[in-house]
Order: sequence, then C-alpha cells, then structure tokens
Amino acid sequence: MHPIARLAIPVVAAVALTTPAFAAEPDWNHVAEALGKSGAVQAGGVYRVGFPRTDLKVSLDGVALRTGFAFGGWVAFQPMDAQAMVMGDLVLTQDEVSPVMRKLEEGGIEITALHNHLLRAEPMTLYMHIEGHGDPVKLAGAIHAGLALSKTPFAPPPGTSTPANIDMIGIDRIMGYFGQDNGGIYQFGVPRAQPVTDQGMALPGAMGAAIAVNFQPTGFDTAAITGDFVLLASEVNPVIKAMQANGIEVTALHSHMLDEQPRLFFLHFWANDDARKLATGLRAALDKVDVRKDAASAR
Repeated sequence: MHPIARLAIPVVAAVALTTPAFAAEPDWNHVAEALGKSGAVQAGGVYRVGFPRTDLKVSLDGVALRTGFAFGGWVAFQPMDAQAMVMGDLVLTQDEVSPVMRKLEEGGIEITALHNHLLRAEPMTLYMHIEGHGDPVKLAGAIHAGLALSKTPFAPPPGTSTPANIDMIGIDRIMGYFGQDNGGIYQFGVPRAQPVTDQGMALPGAMGAAIAVNFQPTGFDTAAITGDFVLLASEVNPVIKAMQANGIEVTALHSHMLDEQPRLFFLHFWANDDARKLATGLRAALDKVDVRKDAASAR
C-alpha cells in the first residue's frame, strides 16, 4: 500500500468519529404535552393539532354551521432538524383576540394576520394566523399559554359519524378531485402547482398552503360552501369574477403569512344552494388557478 494511502486511513476514521450525527426529529409526544393536546403526523412530516371551537354555536343566513365547516382552528409544526417552524390558524371570539395576542407575543409567537373569514355570522368569529421558529416544545408551551386565555377546548372533540347526505360522487366529477367526508362536512384540499416556501422551506398543504373547500349539507341536494382559495395576485380578480358569475359570494381577501414566496392572497367565500351548481362554480374558479393537475381525478 502506498504510504500516503496508509496515512489517509486514520484521518478518514477520525473524521467519521468527529462528524456530528444528523439532528433527530422533534419528539412530538413532548410537543403534545406542552401544547396540552395531541395531534398526528401528516404528509411531509408535519405534526398538526386541531383546535376546533366546539364550544361555539354559530349561524349564518339561518344556517347552523358545524364546527368542521369553518371553525376548525389548528397549529402545525414542520421539523427543521431538531428545531421546528410552527404555523397556525386560531379561531377566536372578539373579546379573546387581545389577551391571546398579547400572550402569544410574550412567548415569541408572531402574529401574521387577523381577520374575518365569513360575513353576517353570529356570533362573529375572527381568525388569528401565527408563526414561530425554534424549540418546538417551547413554541407549543407559548401557544398553550395563549389559547388558555380563550375558551378554546383542549379536550378531544366528541366523535360523530353523521355522513354528508349530498351527491359526493357527482360533486367529485364536477370538481375534478376526490373529496373526503369528515364528520358530515365534505372537504377538498387542492395543492397549487408550484411549491410555496417560507424562509426557504417548502410548505406542505398541512401548513395552510393548499386551497380548501368545504361543503355542509343544508337540505335535499343543497349545501353551504366555504373555504379559501390560495392565489397569486394575477389570479385574484379572475377568481372573483368566476365566483360572482356562479352565485358565490366573496367574503374576505387578505394575506395569511408574512414571508412566503411567491406572495399569496387568500380568498374566502360563501354560498348556500344546489350542491352540484356550487361545485360547477368552484370548478370555474379553479380553472383560473395554477393548481396541480396530477392531483386531479374524476370518478
């Protein structure tokens, strides 16, 4: 063996011994303990915890709205080595906003948006979007401290097996995507074609970067719809026009994040009509958006 080759062996061994191991993924059990509620790991390794406002009884235009339709608050943690980025959408009443915001800021959680999603809903609900970076257990503790100043339930929500009694197959065909029945709410998640990033990290749909559409049955073949379209600036007005042309009311337009790339706008909507008619209107709006075609399917 060449002398230089013999010398290289211990050097390589030393490097192998001194090279630090890759940081482990955060222990989600510890995060759940600090948060006061457990969640589940979703696509992309995101740990997501739901905070549905099951304590609220909200109606809009005479329709009693189910919690999963528009009041399913959540927080989601995305691993960053042993650290994490957290984002969330907290559902709050008007009197809860200021104390929760103050406590979150004290704990190092940033407020990225505060606004309505619906119009004419009684009682009025507001949506506080949050973001934080660092030790996931500390972030979870800060979020718990903030939510503790609201009436947000920490106990698991009561189970429900009520299926959505609308033409789900027909709606799927019109929408061009498969929906999912979640406690009587028929839900769609439609990813954008191009990835969304925040501080250089790709954001999976579970971090709030996908289009969300909810159908709540309100009668024979009728449904209320709400959700949010995730849009580039150039897509906003074409989507508004498509919705208005199909009897869908635009109820809010705003940002949810501060540092995302590309810059995104979130458009919320409402209607209560024939479910297939509304699906046709939503499909017309989706046709104005650069969504992932490989995620589309039809029965």
